[in-house]
Amino acid sequence: MPELVRAPIDVAPLLEAARRPECGAIDLFLGTTRDHHEGRRVLRLEYEAYERMALAALATLERTACERFHLGHCAIVHRLGLVPVTEASVAVVTSAPHRGAAFDAARWVMDELKRSVPIWKKEHFDGGDAQWVKGHPLPGA
Repeated sequence: MPELVRAPIDVAPLLEAARRPECGAIDLFLGTTRDHHEGRRVLRLEYEAYERMALAALATLERTACERFHLGHCAIVHRLGLVPVTEASVAVVTSAPHRGAAFDAARWVMDELKRSVPIWKKEHFDGGDAQWVKGHPLPGA
């Protein structure tokens, strides 16, 4: 079950929930705030979402990843609000019988999340200005 949170992402329970006796691989991907973008110093990120729609889209990604990559488990947690440099904005945890499927699924989930989920990112720069990051049009829009 995906989550949208407004506090730092706690990865320990995500990893524990991914444990399966039939799975020999657990992959944890964390997308963290970096301190620069296109030559400018980034102080923090800010995320907003159409929450009901985002949760539905994230749940679909989890189910589809499990089916497509034959996973034992997939979980997505995305942070909303302000996210300081070095902190995680998103966590994707996958478990599978073998590492290749776990790695491939986590990458696919992140690519699809950025492409299709209504979560928007604003970068706050040194100097006080901020800008929304260009995204992709939502499917069907």
